[in-house]
Amino acid sequence: AAMRMPPYPQSPPPTPRPRKRRTVTYGVLTLLGTGALVLLNHTSPSEASFANWLRSEPPAIAQVLPGATGASSSNFIADAVERVGPSVVRIDASRRVVQRSPRIFDDPFFREFFGDRGVPTEPRTRVEQGTGSGFIIDAAGLIITNAHVVEGADRVLVTLKDGREFAGEVLGEDPLTDVAVIRVEASELPVAALGNSEQLRPGEWAIAIGNPLGLDNTVTAGIISATGRSSSQIRVPDKRVRFIQTDAAINPGNSGGPLLNERGQGIGVNTAIIGGDKGLGFASPINTEKEIAQELIAKGRVEHPYIGIQMRSLTPAVREVVNAESPSNRQIVVDSGVLILGVQQNSPAARAGVQPGDVITTLAGRSIESAETVQQIVQETEIGESLTLVVDRYGQRVELALSPAALPVR
Repeated sequence: AAMRMPPYPQSPPPTPRPRKRRTVTYGVLTLLGTGALVLLNHTSPSEASFANWLRSEPPAIAQVLPGATGASSSNFIADAVERVGPSVVRIDASRRVVQRSPRIFDDPFFREFFGDRGVPTEPRTRVEQGTGSGFIIDAAGLIITNAHVVEGADRVLVTLKDGREFAGEVLGEDPLTDVAVIRVEASELPVAALGNSEQLRPGEWAIAIGNPLGLDNTVTAGIISATGRSSSQIRVPDKRVRFIQTDAAINPGNSGGPLLNERGQGIGVNTAIIGGDKGLGFASPINTEKEIAQELIAKGRVEHPYIGIQMRSLTPAVREVVNAESPSNRQIVVDSGVLILGVQQNSPAARAGVQPGDVITTLAGRSIESAETVQQIVQETEIGESLTLVVDRYGQRVELALSPAALPVR
């Protein structure tokens, strides 16, 4: 028979202990529209009251806006777009391009061998079309955009956000700063408020509005990444602009549209992107754009001072390369300055006696260490105004009198 084991001894049930009231702290994370995280702490005297708190209405949350001191229910980006959006326009430009026959068609041997069959007798034309952006700066119909948007255009069509279309007239364009002004026959148009680009600081908000890839009134936002970028730094050395860099997305078709600050003021004109790189967009400062636009409206053109040199900032590496390829009596001996690589014929520099191999050390009383400084001084000088130029010519100090002239129009 199976042996029965005695049962385990039963332990007495635990004596009920008085239940203590305890305080529980719960945290709730809320994501605001501006990207800020707010932690709401709630202290409940008991689990039962916590359940009641969950069933209650959530507390009101004050939205934090840049520069705001009180509560607000609005979004500063949406507010800026609502104010400025109606003044942003789409610009469709078309131009006729003449297609000439290849030169081989004019070769006597070709015609003798193949005859005239299939050989075009007259130049053919085709129409190129492009789309860009712009924004209204005067209620009477003045619009600012990029020069490359309307370059060579035979026809310009301006479309407002509300769908109205106007034929546009190009009052003037300045390729050197990439600024153009268009006029349409209209009145009481919405106007964009303009700010001051001289007061910008990296880290401030930046909002771009335009028509990228044909998608009208597209809005992107980011920050001001940097200011004062030179044209050579962003790979457009033929321009005379100190660019604003932003990480707000700027795509083809955005050109000519406004770059706004958090208050909805135009601080720049979207101009360029570096091909193949993401997050690198550039805009011309609005102060420069306004100055150029005023001259285009008044005269239809802008005269830029120039001296006619090719130059490069002198560095130890540049000096080493140049000296290695030069005879002993044409060695660069200074440590810093701007090296003259070439001098344009019949230019102000040529008339002043500037020579390739000279190193600019002083211009207009200012010590020179970079090519950007030379460009800035020349740009700020009146046409015909005399400048004192000091160069080091293979160890000898040479002082020259230089007067900038108007840059020849291409």
